[in-house]
Amino acid sequence: MTVRAEARGFEEKEIAEAVNLCDARGRLLPAAVGWSRRPLHTCNLRGHPLRKKRWNYWCITSDSYLFSVTLASVDYMGLAFAYFLERETGRFVEKTVTVPFGRGCELPDTVRGDVVFSHRDMSLRFVEKGDQTAIRVESPAFGGAALSADFLVERPADHETLNVVIPWSADRFHFTSKQNCLPASGAVSLGGDVFEFAPGNAFACLDYGRGVWRYATSWNWGSLSGTHGGRTIGLNLGGSWTDGTGVTENAIFIDGHISKVAADVHFLYDRSDFMKPWRMRTEPPGQIDLRFDPFFERVARTNLLLLRSEVHQMFGRYSGTVVPDGGVPVRFEGLLGWVEQHEARW
Repeated sequence: MTVRAEARGFEEKEIAEAVNLCDARGRLLPAAVGWSRRPLHTCNLRGHPLRKKRWNYWCITSDSYLFSVTLASVDYMGLAFAYFLERETGRFVEKTVTVPFGRGCELPDTVRGDVVFSHRDMSLRFVEKGDQTAIRVESPAFGGAALSADFLVERPADHETLNVVIPWSADRFHFTSKQNCLPASGAVSLGGDVFEFAPGNAFACLDYGRGVWRYATSWNWGSLSGTHGGRTIGLNLGGSWTDGTGVTENAIFIDGHISKVAADVHFLYDRSDFMKPWRMRTEPPGQIDLRFDPFFERVARTNLLLLRSEVHQMFGRYSGTVVPDGGVPVRFEGLLGWVEQHEARW
C-alpha cells in the first residue's frame, strides 16, 4: 500500500518484509525507507561516532495516574529516567540517572528485545514474555521515597503499530516504532502508597527509537490512547523533525488498526504559555482536527556540556475529529494524552 500526501507530492512506501536499517558502512539502506504495520526493521547501527541515538520509552496511563520510564543512549552518555503523575492531586515525582558513554545501557536492535539496566539509584527491566512485555522499575530514593513499579503490557496478535524510517540523508536518519493502545495493568508503590492501574482501564505506549541524528534538532510529538463510545482510539502525531523528508510519523489507530497519515500535521500553540489550548490539524485540512487542553506541564531541562535539551511536555485531554481509512469521521471528547515541544543539542 502506498500512502500519498497530495499537497506535497510525496508517496510513502509500505514495507512488508524484514529489512536491515543500515548497510555495512552504517549508511541508510534505501530499501529501509518507508513504514510498516508491524516492526520489521533490524536497527543495525554502526559507525557515526557520537551521533547514534537509541531509546526505549514507555508510558502507562489510566484515568487517574501516569507512569513513564525510559532507557536511552546517545553514544557519549546513557540516561535512565522515570516519572509518576497523580492526576487528582497534581503530585509529580521524577528521577534521572546518567552514566558516561552509555555504560550498562544495552538496547537491542529490534523492538521485541529485552532491556535490563542496573544502577544503585535506579534499576529497570523490560522483558519480553511471548505476547506480553513485563516492566519493572525500582529506585531506593524517588522523590524522597522508595519506588517499585510493576506492569504487564499485552500485545494482541492482530494489533497494528506505526513503524517508520525518517530519512534526512544517507548518514542522518531515524527509525521509530510508535505502539499505542496496548492493554496494560500493574501498580506503582511509592513510599507507603500504592497506585493501581486496573485491567481494562490502562494503556501502554511504546516509543522505540534508533537513529543517527544531527546535533541540533527540535520536534513536536503528540500521542493518545483511550476509549470513546465503545471504540479504542489512538493517535501518534509528529511535527518539525520530519519536514522535507517525504515521510511523516502521523497515524490514526482505531480498534487496533492503523491508518497511516501522509499529510503534515501543524501544531498551533502559544510558546509563551504552553498551558493554553493547543490545536493540531493536517495540511491539507480534513483528516485530523484536534484541540488539546493541558492540565499539567512537565518541564525537563538538561545542560551537560555536549548534551543540552529543554522539553515542555503537556499532559491533558484531546477532543476533535479524525478520519481513518474508509473515510468515516470519528469524533471523540476528553481522551487522555500528551503533547510536547522538544529542542535539543545532542
